[in-house]
Amino acid sequence: MNAQRAQAYGRVMKTLADMGPAKLQPRERDLVREAADALLFAGSIDEDAHAQMAFDALHEMVANLVEAERWMYESADRLLSDVEDCGPMVVADDVYLAAAA
Repeated sequence: MNAQRAQAYGRVMKTLADMGPAKLQPRERDLVREAADALLFAGSIDEDAHAQMAFDALHEMVANLVEAERWMYESADRLLSDVEDCGPMVVADDVYLAAAA
């Protein structure tokens, strides 16, 4: 873990604190926390299946929130970016490479 990852984690927690229950249901909030926690403590996304699965589940949840018009794309993108920043740098590369394939 480094200072940038810790700051990103703080942004995620602030986002959750600023959102009321109307924006995210308890299970959705838990999923955000789980992904941020897993990435924060991951040494390498390639070697941490739990972190990868948690981030994938979060990505799917956020896509569903946007599709259902519960969230705006910009808000969803900001949250995903902050959660990504909690983890090792390769997370972003892996996600974008997988999306391009």
